[in-house]
Amino acid sequence: MQRPDRIELDPAVESQLTLSTFQGKFDVKDFVGSTSERLIAQSKTSSGPFDPKPFIRTFEAAVDRLIAIRKDVQTKTEQLEKSVRVSEREYSKKMAELNKGFEGVGSSFSTMESKLNEVGRTAIRIGEKLESVHIERQRAQAAYDLIDYYNQFSRGDTTHLDALKKEGKGGRREVAVILRRLTTVAKEVDLPIAEKTRENIDKYCEKFEKDMLYLFDKCYRKGDPKMMHHCAQTLLDFNGGTSCVQVYVNQHDFFINKIREHVDHGDNLWGTISNPDESTPRAESGLTELFEEIRATVAQESQIVQAVFPNPPLVMQVFLQRVFAQSIQQYIERLLNKGSSISELAYLRILQLIHVETSALVDDLKKHELPSLTPSRSSSLEATEFRQSLTNAPSAAHGATTMTVSAMLETAMEELFMPYTEVQKYIDHESKSLTELYANLLSNFTQFHMKTQREKGKVTMFDRMVDRLGAAAANTSATTTSTTSAQAAAAIIRFGNMMTDRAYERTSEEPTREEDGFLSIDTAEKMLRWHAEAAGRCVELSAQNDVPKNTYTLMRVLAEAIATSYLEVAIETAHARIETADPKAEPSFQALSVINTVDLICHLWQHYVNIALFPLAAASVTIRREMSVFNNQSVSHVEGASNNLLQRLIDAIISCLSLQLGKQKKNDFKPRNDDQSFARVNTEPCVACCEILEKMRDAAFQNLSGKNREVFLNEIGTSFHSLLLDHLRKFPVSATGGLMLAKDLKSYQDTVMSFNVPSLLERYEFIRQLGNVFLVRPEILRSYITENYLGRIDSSLLMPYLAQRSDWVQFENRFNEGSETEDPVTDIATKGLKDRFKITRLSMMKELEGLKLGDGIAATIPSGLVQNFTATGRI
Repeated sequence: MQRPDRIELDPAVESQLTLSTFQGKFDVKDFVGSTSERLIAQSKTSSGPFDPKPFIRTFEAAVDRLIAIRKDVQTKTEQLEKSVRVSEREYSKKMAELNKGFEGVGSSFSTMESKLNEVGRTAIRIGEKLESVHIERQRAQAAYDLIDYYNQFSRGDTTHLDALKKEGKGGRREVAVILRRLTTVAKEVDLPIAEKTRENIDKYCEKFEKDMLYLFDKCYRKGDPKMMHHCAQTLLDFNGGTSCVQVYVNQHDFFINKIREHVDHGDNLWGTISNPDESTPRAESGLTELFEEIRATVAQESQIVQAVFPNPPLVMQVFLQRVFAQSIQQYIERLLNKGSSISELAYLRILQLIHVETSALVDDLKKHELPSLTPSRSSSLEATEFRQSLTNAPSAAHGATTMTVSAMLETAMEELFMPYTEVQKYIDHESKSLTELYANLLSNFTQFHMKTQREKGKVTMFDRMVDRLGAAAANTSATTTSTTSAQAAAAIIRFGNMMTDRAYERTSEEPTREEDGFLSIDTAEKMLRWHAEAAGRCVELSAQNDVPKNTYTLMRVLAEAIATSYLEVAIETAHARIETADPKAEPSFQALSVINTVDLICHLWQHYVNIALFPLAAASVTIRREMSVFNNQSVSHVEGASNNLLQRLIDAIISCLSLQLGKQKKNDFKPRNDDQSFARVNTEPCVACCEILEKMRDAAFQNLSGKNREVFLNEIGTSFHSLLLDHLRKFPVSATGGLMLAKDLKSYQDTVMSFNVPSLLERYEFIRQLGNVFLVRPEILRSYITENYLGRIDSSLLMPYLAQRSDWVQFENRFNEGSETEDPVTDIATKGLKDRFKITRLSMMKELEGLKLGDGIAATIPSGLVQNFTATGRI
């Protein structure tokens, strides 16, 4: 099919068929839409059917036009690609040529650099040779000048030096250097004629130094720091400048005008410093004033020293050393003498105050650290050369300080407190202070207990303490190898001696009161609070390595006071009171109150030791172990004494209960048939024993707790159970008396059950069941003792109790034969009992229904008396 002839395109379509339409962003839909827009409008206006030919011809023409455009674009692209390839080849060739050129330049520069290095090395060698030649020339010239000046001094001619000295600052400095050299040379020359020359040089040097010092002092009074600096530098070059520094320090107003010559006795701290219950003092007016003056003076002088002296750190150290050695040391000696005249505690508190304030002062003074000024290269080099050529020894004038101001302050403070904080000396003061405080605190307590124990006729705790201290002293001197243990033992001996001395001194003084001998939680807390202050002071004042052993020593002093001289003394007195008490009287339960207070104080003491003392000894494993062993031994001693006291109290209680049971009358459980006998609820021994047990129970519940209370009450209950078992074997029991016995046993059981000790339940249930054997009918007795609680033991062990039945003789043979059938003997025995009490068993059982005696238990008593028993409601 042949394409129709090319049609003329619409101008709007022609404008779309250009290369610019496809440059940038191009959208096919927009292009097709704009191309066919006019054709679509024409087709809508036509009324006939749709004619696609205009669209086909238009798009065919557009495609032809686009193909032609594409060919043109492709042709241009090929031409441009050829041009780019040609340009790339030319560029690569040019770059290769340039790289060759750069390599040539680089090699040229390398060659030039190597040649320059060779020239430089040659120049350095030449310079070094020139410098050595120059130095040699300087040495030769200096030696020549020095010999010339020496010859002038040998002739007594100082004209040249006098003229040089008048030339100003530079001349004076040059004269100083020449004189220093001449002094060195004069010492080296060993000729008879040189003696006169040496004297002339020395006289001139002395005069020169005096003139420079006079000039320095004159400038110091005028306030001319520049001339002062010149004088100091000149004297530094002359002889090290020490004389200049001394003049500056000695004439300072701070050392001429004394800040504090005497301690202010009116200061409020002196009135309370020896009171251990008052807080430690924080400041002392004179010391505060002195330190504030020192801070202000040092702040001002650091600036002056830095501006005047060529070696300010050295000068500042000399100044501060004078401050510590003169002003501070003298005043703290007065303070410590004042404190020691009051008490050991006052001495230690003022020592701690001084240490804290001085530490703060040192920290503030460290802020004035001064940098070392490096001398000029020319003067330093010249001085060094001369020393090497003539003396081969360094000069102090140009030596740098090896210690900084901060290090010097630390050393000065350590030296200041060294006489007071030496290990043994310091800990002796602490131990002595604590012993004095504890002795005064416990003086009335000690006096009371010593009198009490002596009145009881016992060897007192204090007598044993004296013996033990003597043995401890002997053991310490003979066998102790550990320094820490020796110090601790010595501290204990001092404390014990002081306690016993105070006790003996006060024995004949004012009378004691009962409350003086009571243990007190407040007293224990006060002892621990005083000890905590001493421990904190120990950490503050002791060297770090000495803290563990000093803490151990203080811990032993505390243990001796709170355990031996306080708790054990109270326990000993309570023990003596129990031993000397009237055995027929009711025992006192005050010992339980002592045990309770001892327990509370021990817990408080151990809590303090664990949280406050043991951590301080953590740095030393050995001492920490020794402290732990000693602490366990101290607590064990107190626990052992408490256990002995409890056991002695138990023995006294059991003895008293046994005494009360011994008051049981022979016929208490075999009464006559009268209303008076059955009107009693319980027998008198039962009432007395129950009262004692109830008082003991109340005291135990009030003073003991936990396992201690349970063990104590269990011991009482068990021992009393044994007493009752033995007690029941001693008394005959009739049919009516069995009811009274059952009531006594029920009272015992109820009282012991109030102890709330589970292990006693079965024991006293057994006792009650054993009491019921006196109420059981003979014919069922065998079955009764083989069942329930009684069935757990051999029946032969019950025979002593069965033998106490008043009717035992009548059926003993039948019981032993084990016959369960009734025979004429039984009928006769039963009939005899019925005739005796004039009452039938049936009526008796009705009367006893409210007594709850258990299955098979019966008693043959008059009905009128039964009403008396049931009215009480107790059996």
